[in-house]
Amino acid sequence: MTERLDRARLLAGQQGIDALLVTPGADLRYLTGYAAKPLERLTCLVVTQLGSHLVVPGLERAAAEAAGVTMPIVTWSETEDPYALVAELLGSPDVVAVDDQMWASRVFALQEALPESGFVLGGELVSALRTVKEPAEVDALRDAGAAIDRVHARMGEWLRPGRTEREVGADIARAIVEEGHEQVDFVIVGSGPNGASPHHEVSDRVIGAGEPVVVDIGGTTAAGYCSDSTRNYVAGGEPDPGYIAMLEVLQRAQQVQREYARPGVTAESVDAVGRQVIADAGYGHLFIHRTGHGIGQETHEEPYIVEGNTLELEPGMAFSIEPGIYVEGQWGARIEDIVVCTEDGIEVLNDTPRDLVRL
Repeated sequence: MTERLDRARLLAGQQGIDALLVTPGADLRYLTGYAAKPLERLTCLVVTQLGSHLVVPGLERAAAEAAGVTMPIVTWSETEDPYALVAELLGSPDVVAVDDQMWASRVFALQEALPESGFVLGGELVSALRTVKEPAEVDALRDAGAAIDRVHARMGEWLRPGRTEREVGADIARAIVEEGHEQVDFVIVGSGPNGASPHHEVSDRVIGAGEPVVVDIGGTTAAGYCSDSTRNYVAGGEPDPGYIAMLEVLQRAQQVQREYARPGVTAESVDAVGRQVIADAGYGHLFIHRTGHGIGQETHEEPYIVEGNTLELEPGMAFSIEPGIYVEGQWGARIEDIVVCTEDGIEVLNDTPRDLVRL
């Protein structure tokens, strides 16, 4: 963690930032190893050119130490003002950067404690560190990918006609933990027309025989890294031929994107090559979201694989490739893999079947 803090300090200096303040969330865990609870009591990492301190409520010191925090820990009691304590540690900085997800109440309290300082968002600074994964982070993402693959491989245990999406989703959630995750982040079971809603979760709808079912699932491992994978299923019969034709187009598009992605190409161009395949087949207006998102200690982070993002891919960047086609009132399909950019291409971290899985 010391190296990460040193790099954050270097970037802050290059950007004219005197202090970086980070409250509980993925940025704090990335920089300190401490997955602090987002309580009403202030926990705040303070990074300046002179060093780093972690400000925590007195009752949270033991948790911070147990997480392996080695920097000086500054505690405050229930009757103290933690914002005044942060201001005392900072002195009179000209520019203070705060993490993008800091609660508004905390931002206002810090501005009141530091009335002469200017405040800016610090998310881009930390994102610049987090976007390119270290080898240990890639290993953690491999483990997460393998764990969610094991859940998909068990889908035949639960997904069958006559059961509701909610019943199937509950079984999947239990398996996500059983197969190696510490927590369940999301479970989407979209049967029939519900599959046309990309962020549908579960409902009491009964799954019918021969209906396409979109299953998009993910969790977080004990190491703090996320999984996310989508596959398409059918049970108890054959789906409509129109669905099969649509899914074949989607498979080609996702394969083209996987074969194209490599260092030096832009994030938006990965989106474009798959979108063109779908458009050429007449489904372009039904691909209604970006191709993908970065992944690491958060399910969604930089880099985003979307039109307008001219960022060039680099080795170590991890992201999803997940084109989808959605026909409102009928069905939908999405194929999602997590990949990591390598020196000459990508490594795909999910290897369950990408064609329609018949149960």
